[in-house]
Amino acid sequence: MLIRKTYAKGAKRLLYISMKVATFFIVGLLVHIVFFISIFDIYFTSPLVHGMTPQHVPLPPPAKRLVLFVADGLRADTFYKPDVNDTIRAPFLRAIMEEKGTWGISHTHVPTESRPGHVALIAGFYEDVSAVAKGWKENPVEFDSVFNESRHTWCWGSPDILPMFAKGASGDHVYTHTYPAESEDFASEDASKLDSWVFDEVKAFFNSAKGNENLLSKLHEEKNVFFLHLLGIDTNGHAHRPMSKEYLENIVLVDTGVSEIVSLVEDFFGNDGQTAFIFTSDHGMTDWGSHGAGHASETLTPLVAWGAGIQTAQRATTHLYQDQHQKEWNLGTLRRVDVNQVKMTQKKETTLSFFFTPYPVLTEEKQEEFLQHAKSLIHRGLYDEAILLCVEMITQALEGLSYYHTYDRFFLGCSVVLGFVGWTSYVVLVILKTHASLRKPPGNRQLMSNEGLGRVFLCMGLAILAFLLVQASPWTYYIYCLLPVPVWHAVFKEIGTLLDLIKSAPSLPLCKCFGYFVLVTFGIELLVVSFFYRAMLSLGLLLLSLWPLLSGLHIKATTRSLTWALSCLCLAVFPLMPVVGRESNIHLVTCAAALTLFNTISYLVSSRRLSPLPRKDRQLFICQMVHVGLCAYVLTSTHASLQQKQGLPLFNQLVSWTTLVVSFFVPLLSSTRLFQRLMSILLSLVSTYLLLSTGYEALFPPMLSWLMFVWINMEQEAMSAGTLSKTELFRIDFSENIDITKIRQLKLDDIRRSYFFVFFIITAFFGTGNIASINSFDPASVYCFLTVFNPFVMGGLMMWKVLIPFVIVMCTFETIQVSTQLSSRSLFLIVLVISDLMALHFFFLVKDYGSWLDIGTSISHYVIVMSMTIFLMILSIMTHVLTSRRVFVGKKMKVHFK
Repeated sequence: MLIRKTYAKGAKRLLYISMKVATFFIVGLLVHIVFFISIFDIYFTSPLVHGMTPQHVPLPPPAKRLVLFVADGLRADTFYKPDVNDTIRAPFLRAIMEEKGTWGISHTHVPTESRPGHVALIAGFYEDVSAVAKGWKENPVEFDSVFNESRHTWCWGSPDILPMFAKGASGDHVYTHTYPAESEDFASEDASKLDSWVFDEVKAFFNSAKGNENLLSKLHEEKNVFFLHLLGIDTNGHAHRPMSKEYLENIVLVDTGVSEIVSLVEDFFGNDGQTAFIFTSDHGMTDWGSHGAGHASETLTPLVAWGAGIQTAQRATTHLYQDQHQKEWNLGTLRRVDVNQVKMTQKKETTLSFFFTPYPVLTEEKQEEFLQHAKSLIHRGLYDEAILLCVEMITQALEGLSYYHTYDRFFLGCSVVLGFVGWTSYVVLVILKTHASLRKPPGNRQLMSNEGLGRVFLCMGLAILAFLLVQASPWTYYIYCLLPVPVWHAVFKEIGTLLDLIKSAPSLPLCKCFGYFVLVTFGIELLVVSFFYRAMLSLGLLLLSLWPLLSGLHIKATTRSLTWALSCLCLAVFPLMPVVGRESNIHLVTCAAALTLFNTISYLVSSRRLSPLPRKDRQLFICQMVHVGLCAYVLTSTHASLQQKQGLPLFNQLVSWTTLVVSFFVPLLSSTRLFQRLMSILLSLVSTYLLLSTGYEALFPPMLSWLMFVWINMEQEAMSAGTLSKTELFRIDFSENIDITKIRQLKLDDIRRSYFFVFFIITAFFGTGNIASINSFDPASVYCFLTVFNPFVMGGLMMWKVLIPFVIVMCTFETIQVSTQLSSRSLFLIVLVISDLMALHFFFLVKDYGSWLDIGTSISHYVIVMSMTIFLMILSIMTHVLTSRRVFVGKKMKVHFK
């Protein structure tokens, strides 16, 4: 009876602890989601101002109609520069530049994607990057455009670009004509057919208008726009690279098509001289066929303008630009006029006042003074001075917009930082209270009763609430400003733990604690710097290779220490290499498959002595090995087929998608013994990774997994108790229930284990690329799965490719938690503190001034670290299932979990 009561109390206590842990993680997840979303409210709010009165110029426009040609993905150098035989690729447009038009370089803006580029060209502003959440296809905010202000606009081209302007237009005066989305196939024999379709449709349109009185009358009205979106060059650049025969021949086809359309339009309107023509591009393309970042090949695009209201070609004896482009392009004698797709001034402004403070430079009195001064100058005929005054006023107005746009940024930033510091402090106190062996001296450890403390923080919350109500703040402000109140209330409730730490200080190894503090601080700074310079990860791996030497492990585990050092040095090579996607090398992918098979065979041979495999598990491993070889063959044959312009073989596509699906379930069929399950997971993940690889990055998962296997063994050597031998490590079963009596308290060495985990997670992310390589990935990476352009599916596949190294590291961390007899919660809390400290670093490093690339990169760093914190919470559950669950399929096809 006594035993039953004791067991019941223990069960209730265990249930209570489980519920408390679940509550902690749910609250932590919600807190981090709030911190994550806050960055969008603080930095990603739209700069557009709505409700303004439209302004019109009273003077008549020089042109009645505009014909806009946008050659998607066309680089300036490829367009302007003659070939090796000094042959001009675009003779018609070259003649325009030399005789009756103006030319220059249009400087685009990061992100160099199709939708932001077209929004900049047609709407006149750099679009909010939140449009990426809709695949650059939908309007995140309403905005005005040239099309919307026109009387009629006719568009021909891609279904990814045209509908977004028609949807945002008021009325039904924007008409779009698009080809099917399936036509945008990277594996097509000739993508220039997309541009031929556009030219043919425009010709058919004008021919049909001759017999349609209603359409004919619309065409002869003023303020008409004709927009031709030419996607063939971009598609050929992705599929064959910008220096390929297909890309260059597509430029010739476009030049011929533009010549025909110009002649057609001029003849249709009787050569009335009332048509303006513009030829340009939305973005360029790198040598390896991608775009999205800020390389010169992506941001420099051609611009040729001619017709009504446009200055004709002029000779130039001096050059305004210091680059060598004109000399390289044989255009040194022609006047060049460069433009920005959009020219906006952004300036960092903050305010310390909690009450409204108008922009001091443009008060109502100063605005009235400016108007009177400008009218006076115009009345006296001082037009140049009036223009300079207006330019100054425009600059001040833009600065004023930035002032109001960032008005609440300092206030919100302080609230978020206060919540950040409070949450991190609370997690540290939880670690000390529940997982550290602190002496708890007798006596009252509370500075104030819980009821009194609650009243104080309740009054603070009500004061903040009243302030926000008076200010009529948005509802999100209530979340950011009120969140620190309960967080710091929880911190002060645990203040007794901090007092215990202070009283226990004399008994602690202070020198060792200080040493760990210095090393972890240096390590966190190294990780922060690695976000800007990938080579720092190589330095970190070089330092990690010295760990056995510094800790003394090399004395009792010489072979493993040498293996650890060698695996660290091998992995350190990857961050020093260029980002993935620049040059395809399928032979390296085949080598990665061979290396994976060699490692698996080596494991099977070595396991026969320590832990013989059951027949079913051995058969599963053999099937997975054959599957790895099949994936290598599928990748090779797919790229060979595409090079021969035979398209994506159906068999290869079926194998690829089947591999992706079954990779989540096949490991569940293997034994839950430690190394057997890890090897099965590795084979499944590598199979998918091979299909998504184009070069050296395929070697990264095998090398990373080698280091992870060595890390598992090294942690066993580092265990001071030495309770598990090498043979017993093979006998660990993930599915066995953890003996609570064997769970130990945290030690200082566990801080090192947690830091190693964070370091390997960052290495898994940046090991073969960086932010730019994700934004401007090579579509060739997904050719085994699909070749028709689909941003969401392609993006999802690339994200899974990024996550595969994450899963490998996470499974290793799960293994170390089990093998070192440590609570997963305790190690994870340390990881949470480290990642939150990194996130706080990046919050202060966020920029709201300078180029978009600088601003976007700094924000992306914060988003990545915050996403990592949230992601690791979810991924830990996934990896626990992946390692500890097993599916048994019997003769009666019954499936159950062990």
